Amino acid sequence: MAVDGVPPIIAAQLNHLLSHSPFSIKVDQMWPGSKKNAWNDRFTLLIPFCLDFIKWDIIYNVESPLAPPDVIFGAEDDKFLPFVLSCDPSKSPMHNLSNWNSKDPSRLLSLILQLRELYSAYQWKRVGGVDDDRVKFEISTMLSREGIEMSLSSGVEKPEEVKFAVPLLDTSINNMVPACPWRQLQKIYLQVIYPIGRKYQSAPSAPRLKLVSTLELKSLFSVEDIKLPTWLNGMCMAEYLPALEETLQMQILEAVSLIGVRRHFIETLSTVFGRPLEADPIFCREATFLVANGVFTFLVHIFIPIHFPKQKPTLILQSSQHFNTQGVPVRSPVMSEYPWSPRWELSEMASRIFDFVVEESSNFKKICNDALQR
Repeated sequence: MAVDGVPPIIAAQLNHLLSHSPFSIKVDQMWPGSKKNAWNDRFTLLIPFCLDFIKWDIIYNVESPLAPPDVIFGAEDDKFLPFVLSCDPSKSPMHNLSNWNSKDPSRLLSLILQLRELYSAYQWKRVGGVDDDRVKFEISTMLSREGIEMSLSSGVEKPEEVKFAVPLLDTSINNMVPACPWRQLQKIYLQVIYPIGRKYQSAPSAPRLKLVSTLELKSLFSVEDIKLPTWLNGMCMAEYLPALEETLQMQILEAVSLIGVRRHFIETLSTVFGRPLEADPIFCREATFLVANGVFTFLVHIFIPIHFPKQKPTLILQSSQHFNTQGVPVRSPVMSEYPWSPRWELSEMASRIFDFVVEESSNFKKICNDALQR
């Protein structure tokens, strides 16, 4: 969400938070505190926690923009009291607020990070108090792993559950990608959900498991394609994680190596299509070429999947001479119905795509001419 209509001093705090946070914080909504002014001096932040979001309302006062904001937590966290003075007042958020400097744009981010850390400790304490031997045992086996987050959720219409977010792999994925464009560290997590309160079961059931990754990682590979190892009876996370991390490490290394294969393929396409007008220089997922069939010139957009060459590229043709009534260049549907074998040499794959484009160019020209007559 764009930071519009926010008083400049408050906007500086918010912009710094959005651009410098170590994780992706989002603004859910903004609103003015009074009908008498048009300034948006309060907003809701969506803060990532335990593979979900927590919503906190940040309440400034446009009439006192130099004052620190109030923070309102979710109704379900009514026992989260971070502003109660601790044994060490210097570590309390109240110390941050009482020494507020509105001219320092980093203050809001610093406050949110401090509150999030306290919220994590609050959830650890809640989960640690759950009357479930299996959950207590899992916590005891994972104390040495850094970065684990956990939360306890309950509701009138759903059973009580404990959710773990376990970061996987010590390797920096960012460092494995040459000229990596990612600003934030890319991470993979195992989400583990244990139901609570089913003491009548003779043997505990396997927890619900799901791999989750940061969004940008999908440019390299998708965790949805990874088959999770089987959770055996009596297994705990300390036993489960090593095999999973070994599988992930192999998948990431393969995904990184496939960048080079796709780059070589784009270079091979250049031998039949000519130099590309545009090409993805990092992940090599797409390239655009200018093609002419007589006087009819058009663009060929080639989209290369992450599982290339097991999966074939898709194509879209776009005219450089024909536009629809909205002034948008005429484009073909996504096309992939051409001969393909992952066992072919790259030169053969490029030649087959070129031959297919030559065959389709006449049909595409007719589509373009028909669009002009509508």
